[in-house]
Amino acid sequence: MRLLKRPRPVDAPVSDSERQLFGGPLRYDAGWANHEYAVLENRLLTTLRAMPTMVGGTVRLAWETDRRALLTVAATEAGQGVASAVGLLVVNAALAALLADGGAADRVHRALPALVLGALVAVAGAVCASWSTAAAGRLEPKVERAATERYLRAAVGVELEAVEDGEFRRLLDSAQWGPPSARRTIGACVATLNGLVSLVAVAGVLTVLHPVLLPMLALIAAPRGWGAMRVAQRRYLSVMSWVEHVRAARMLGQLLISRTSAAEVRVHGVGRYLLGHYRKMAEHAETEATRLARDKAGTELLAAALSGAAALVTYGALGALIVSGRMELAVAGTAVIAVRTGSAGLGALVATTNTLHEESLYVRDLERFVAEAGRRAIPRGGLPLPERLGTVRLNDVRFRYPDRDAPALDGVSLTIGAGQVVALVGENGSGKSTLVKLLAGLHLPDSGSLTWDGVEVAEADREAVFDRVALLTQDFERWPVTARTNIAMGRPDDDGPERAVDRAAAVVAAARYSGADRVVAQLPNGYETLLARMFRGASELSGGQWQKFGLARTRYRDARVVVVDEPTSALDPEAEIAAFDSIRRLAGPQRAVVLVTHRMSAVRHADVIYVLHEGRLVEQGGHEELVARGGRYAAMFRMQAEQYAAPAPAARPKGAAGAVVPRQGAAPGKGDGVT
Repeated sequence: MRLLKRPRPVDAPVSDSERQLFGGPLRYDAGWANHEYAVLENRLLTTLRAMPTMVGGTVRLAWETDRRALLTVAATEAGQGVASAVGLLVVNAALAALLADGGAADRVHRALPALVLGALVAVAGAVCASWSTAAAGRLEPKVERAATERYLRAAVGVELEAVEDGEFRRLLDSAQWGPPSARRTIGACVATLNGLVSLVAVAGVLTVLHPVLLPMLALIAAPRGWGAMRVAQRRYLSVMSWVEHVRAARMLGQLLISRTSAAEVRVHGVGRYLLGHYRKMAEHAETEATRLARDKAGTELLAAALSGAAALVTYGALGALIVSGRMELAVAGTAVIAVRTGSAGLGALVATTNTLHEESLYVRDLERFVAEAGRRAIPRGGLPLPERLGTVRLNDVRFRYPDRDAPALDGVSLTIGAGQVVALVGENGSGKSTLVKLLAGLHLPDSGSLTWDGVEVAEADREAVFDRVALLTQDFERWPVTARTNIAMGRPDDDGPERAVDRAAAVVAAARYSGADRVVAQLPNGYETLLARMFRGASELSGGQWQKFGLARTRYRDARVVVVDEPTSALDPEAEIAAFDSIRRLAGPQRAVVLVTHRMSAVRHADVIYVLHEGRLVEQGGHEELVARGGRYAAMFRMQAEQYAAPAPAARPKGAAGAVVPRQGAAPGKGDGVT
C-alpha cells in the first residue's frame, strides 16, 4: 500500500560526517530548491494544459535563434504522426486482405499494394524522424548558447549593488541551471510532441475502427502513466534531499587533489582524514540509491500488473466483439497493434512531460532572473563627460548598504584634481573601499553630490564614467590567458586589426613601465605564454610577479582616474618602493591617482591625504601637516614607524660595574669576571 500513496517529503537521515564536518544536514537553495515538490502536484492532463506556458520561453528563444530548424522539427514530427496513423490503416487493409476468403496466393496478391504502401509509409516516417533528429541537434546547442548569452549579458549589466545583494545572488545561482535546461527542453519538447502526435493518430484510428477501443487504450495506459509519474516524483524527492550531500562528498574528493590544499593534505595527514569521511558519505548516499531503485522496481512491477489486468479485460472485450460478429478479425488485429502502440506511447508521454515540466522550471528561473536583472540594470545613456579631466568632487555624500543599519559613508566631502596623487587612509571598515566604488561609478550616493567636472554621476553616461577609471585592487583578476592579453585586458575593446601594431607596442611599453617585461623574458613563450596552470604547457606566476602585471594592465588602460587599492601586498621591500614610485608617476596633467593603502610610508609624498574613520572624513592635508597636527593620522604613522625603530638596549643585570654577563649555557672560566 505504501507504493500507492503519493510521495511526501521526508527528512533525510544525517550522516556522522555531515555533523562533524558541516555541522548538520546540508541544504542549498539552487534551482530545484526554488520549486521544492512542485512536480509532486503534477498530473498528466494538468501538465499538458500548462505545456504552452511552460515551454513558451524556450520556443521563443528557438524561434529567434534558428526558426528554420524549429519549423523543420514541427513539420517532421507532424509527418511522423501522419505516417503512424496511415501505417495503422495500411495494417488494417493488409490484414483484411490476408484474412479474406480465397487461396493464399490470391490473398497475398490482394494485400501486396497495402504492404508496399506500408513500406513506403515506414520509409517516410524514418526519413521524417532522421530529419527531425538532425534539425533538433542543430537547434539544441544554439538555444543553449543563446540562453547562456542572455544569462551572462544580464549578469554583467546589473548594478554592483545587485551583485552584492544576497537575494539577487541566490537568483543568479539558480538561473545558471537555465541554459542547459533550455537545451534539454528542446529534446523534451520533441519527444513530447512526438508522443502527442502519435497518440492522437492512434486514438483517431481506434475511434474509426470501433468507439469502444479508445477507453480501452486509456485503461491499459493509465497504470503505466501512473507508474512513470510515481517514479519521477520519488526521484525528484531524492534529488531534493540528497543533492547537497552528494555535492559535499564530491567537494571532499576535489579537496584531496587540489593544488592549494596539497601541502596540508600531506603534512597534516588531512588526506587520510578526508578520504575516510568521503567513504562514509558516499556509502550513506548509496543506501538512498538502493532504496530508490527498490521502490522503482516495485512501482514498475505494480504498474505492469495493473496494465496487464487491463489488457486482459481489453482482449476479452475484443474477443466478445469478434464472437458476436460486431468486429471483423482484421479490425481486431489492427486494434491489438494500435492498443499496444498507444499504451506504450502514452506511458512514454507521461515520462517526457514530467521531464519537460521539471526542465521548464529551471528555464523559468532564467526568465525571472533576466527580468529582475533588467529592473536592476545599469542605465544606458546619460549626460556626456568632458574629454579632459578637471576635478572629481564629493559634497556631503552619504551611502548605506541595504543590509546594514549604519552608513558606510556619512557626510563625506573631498576633491580630486587632475595631476594629483590623493591618498585614502583609515582602519579597516572606515569606508575607503566604498568611497572607491563611488568614485568608479559602481555605486551611486544615497544623498549628497558626486560630480565629474560638474556632471552628476547619477545623470552621466555610466559607460563614460567607467571608461575614465582604472582599478588596481589587491585581489585583481589573474586572467587565465596569455601574458600579452593579460596586460591588454586593461582596455579589451581596443582590439581592431588597424590597431594591432600600436596595441602590441603599447603592451610592451606598459610591461616595461611596471617591470613585468623582466618577468616576460623568463617565460617559455614570452608574451604568448599562457598564464594558467590548469592548461597543459601553461605557466604560473608568483604573487609579486602578478602584481607587476596588474600595474602594467593599469598603465595600458591609460585612464583619467587611476584607483590603486593595496597594490603591493605581495612585493618585497625593494619591489614595493619601485612599485609606489611607478604608481605615483602615473599622475599627470590629465590623470589623477587615488592611492588606498595601509603602508603609511607610501602616502608621505601624496599631494593630499584624506583620513576616514567610521565612514566620516576626520582629517585632510599633507603628510607634514597631519603629523604636526598630532591627530589620528599622526598616531597611525607613529605606530607603524615604531615597528621599524631600533630596539632599545637590554638593561644590564645587577652586579659589579663593567661585569660581563656570560652567554646562556656557557661555563664560567678565566676572563669571565665571575668570582
